Amino acid sequence: MAVSGRLAAAAAVGALLVGLLVPSVAGVVGIVAALAVAVVLDLVRAGSPRGLRLERADELVSVRRGESVPTSVVATNPSRRRVAGVVRDAWPPSCHAAPASQSVDVPPGERRRVTTTLTPDRRGEHAAARLTVRSWGPLGLAARQASHAVGGRVRVLPEFASRRHLPSRLARLRELDGRRAIQVRGAGTEFDSLREYVGGDDVRSIDWRASARSSETMVRTWRPERDRHVLVVLDTGRTAAALVGTAPRLDAALDAALLLAALAGRGGDRVDLLAVDRTVRASVIGARDPLPAMTTALSGVEPALVETDMRLLAATVLRRASRRSLVVLFTGLDDAALAEGLEPVLGPLLHRHTLLVAGVSDPDVTAMAAARGDAEAVYGAAAASVALAERRDVAARLTRRGVEVVDAGPDELAPAVADRYLALKARGRL
Repeated sequence: MAVSGRLAAAAAVGALLVGLLVPSVAGVVGIVAALAVAVVLDLVRAGSPRGLRLERADELVSVRRGESVPTSVVATNPSRRRVAGVVRDAWPPSCHAAPASQSVDVPPGERRRVTTTLTPDRRGEHAAARLTVRSWGPLGLAARQASHAVGGRVRVLPEFASRRHLPSRLARLRELDGRRAIQVRGAGTEFDSLREYVGGDDVRSIDWRASARSSETMVRTWRPERDRHVLVVLDTGRTAAALVGTAPRLDAALDAALLLAALAGRGGDRVDLLAVDRTVRASVIGARDPLPAMTTALSGVEPALVETDMRLLAATVLRRASRRSLVVLFTGLDDAALAEGLEPVLGPLLHRHTLLVAGVSDPDVTAMAAARGDAEAVYGAAAASVALAERRDVAARLTRRGVEVVDAGPDELAPAVADRYLALKARGRL
């Protein structure tokens, strides 16, 4: 049961009348009795909220983080009394359900649809809480209230903000594929055609046999390799949980992984996914369309506050990628993580695959290294400079081992990884 402000207003008016006209205990008792009778009559005349039949139109809805999606509940009134009141479709706070509550009026034997808009800001799958119906009586003094378990879930997918970089990278991919007048030549690419030699061509591309049969010097043109294998590996351990700005490093890695999947899929390459820390958190292997499969698989992946088992990660990569592949590992470029985790397993990975390690740098640390002013800023700049020097040293050590390294801020990581993929594809390194 619930009471309204009308009851409080009626009680205040009654108290004023008793105080002015009949200042006695009997007057107070009379007013209280009258209000109690009015409340009982209101409750008796109110429609039954418990008798409503409630069904959610969509048991599961999907939406990207930060975008909005409607979810509806259909209320059917099988009773002979009108249910007029308020409905609250409750969801977790991160879903930002709006409106918080809304009016509903369901005549006997009819149905009404109640729609709530969700704008979630946290990835994962979230379930609806109970739906509460409050049915007011004709006087508006009191209401009957009941809660229903209606079900309903929302799957919040990664935001994929880096998709704005996809058109420009696809244009460069078309250039590499020879759909424009630009040809790529070099070892490791697939033969495309012969043409006459022009100034500036690499003399190593001259086809001497074809030139001997022709009156002109002929050169071979090449097109980038297709149908190669790209394995995206996400380190979901403690380094992925560190905040860069307001979001964990893992979010930037997810965004870059999705851009790479979209680009490589358009480039004719097969893209698979692994998310690993102490166990395999997500896996997408052999999907015909990798982007939606990876988006769904990564929707509920969160960083774990544990040290990643790099031996497990390497063993899983070697088991899942049987042929030579481009392995793109998103992990932390920390000296301790490299020395104790990644460095000991580099040998088997580099022996079979091309390895690209991508790390998310913190723009605040870079800004701190350039700060000057008071003593606190100078000490902060010194600490930040040491941290940046350690990251550069880690990148240099990996590069000397033959690893491709990308170290960029959260906004620059996705396009930087996509550009490195295109460069490797052009050089025939996939």
